[in-house]
Amino acid sequence: MLDPKLLRHDLDSVVAKLARKGVEFDVTTYKALETKRKSLQLDTEALQNKRKDGSKSVGLLMKEGKIAEAEQLKTEIAGIGDQLAAIETEFHEVQEGLDRLLMETPNLPDGSVPDGASEDDNVEVAVVGQKPVFGFAVRDHIEIGELFSGLDFDRAAQLSGSRFVTIHGAFARLHRALIQYMLDLHTEQHGYSETYVPLLVDGSVLEGTGQLPKFKDDLFRIAPEDGGGRERYLIPTAEVPLTNLVRDTIVDAASLPQQFVAHTPCFRAEAGSYGRDVRGMFRQHQFDKVELVWITHPDHSWDALESLRAHAEAVLTGLGLHYRVVDLCGGDLGFSASRTYDLEVWLPGQDQFREISSCSNCLDFQARRMQARFRNEQGKPELVHTLNGSGVAIGRCLIAVVENYQNEDGSITVPEVLKPYIKADLLTP
Repeated sequence: MLDPKLLRHDLDSVVAKLARKGVEFDVTTYKALETKRKSLQLDTEALQNKRKDGSKSVGLLMKEGKIAEAEQLKTEIAGIGDQLAAIETEFHEVQEGLDRLLMETPNLPDGSVPDGASEDDNVEVAVVGQKPVFGFAVRDHIEIGELFSGLDFDRAAQLSGSRFVTIHGAFARLHRALIQYMLDLHTEQHGYSETYVPLLVDGSVLEGTGQLPKFKDDLFRIAPEDGGGRERYLIPTAEVPLTNLVRDTIVDAASLPQQFVAHTPCFRAEAGSYGRDVRGMFRQHQFDKVELVWITHPDHSWDALESLRAHAEAVLTGLGLHYRVVDLCGGDLGFSASRTYDLEVWLPGQDQFREISSCSNCLDFQARRMQARFRNEQGKPELVHTLNGSGVAIGRCLIAVVENYQNEDGSITVPEVLKPYIKADLLTP
């Protein structure tokens, strides 16, 4: 959530920055609510002062023996209490309106973010490795999966509907190996604390990281059968529970940065139309991901973003995959992000780069929603900064490995870093 002080004192700047994200802030509604809030606050202060002065006057009148006048003034003071109660109710309604507006307003893009309206305007900042060269007709992951009987979309559709997959045999081993490789890499070499988290969370937890209320249609909701109790949501990413580990807390400044890694299934309704992505396992309702989250001191979050990006890149370089890094333009930034690097891996089956990781600095945007703080050198509570990134998406990484390491006979060469987990040099259909 944005700092309300920014809106009160520098509204024009906020509006201009949101426009870089392609967001038109509702200035008219905001100004009406803020004007009403200020008016009610002034009315409250005036009535409180009137009641305070009246109470003093009652005491003086009583001392002077003017009992009738004192009693009349007491009646007037009692009426002030009723007025204050009415104003408090109205003030609460106005404040709720302001809070709703703020909860649906995205984070501001950092000044370093490139201008642009869509992914076409993202800026390429690095290209790593070379495109593989094949002396045969390249297969995509669906065709390779058919050779191995490794991916079954029809069987999954019978179980759960479209955009699910069951993974079998060598493909399941490869899927598991990728998870273990990433967890070992991030815990043993990058200093992350491995964490197991719930897959079902309360709505307030999703509000903390910014998925609610704006993106409710993208979530799977679990409602209590009897209408009682709490409704919960399946997590769209482990970022949600990992970041919320520090909600409503004041963490020890000496413990910063805190780095968490978790492997989880992720669930997304993916309500939009995605064209060719509907084919295969590139965009599914359920997928696995290894997620990285940082909780940092505000002074160090930009350095943390570079480290986070390097850790996600290390997965791809370790696997020997060709990829590029793009700096997202304002119009392509996510709701909570102030700046984001996307890693896009080369997929020979699609003959293009495709996103496999997003690494974002959210500054204090999520922390304000969660009330996640630390004590600064003056001993005062201050909001932490939060960052998150995929380290990386397992299904998409599996696609990249089988397509980039395919052989003419349909076999798949096992990347060196995965051999200790798969215990084979070659996967053969």
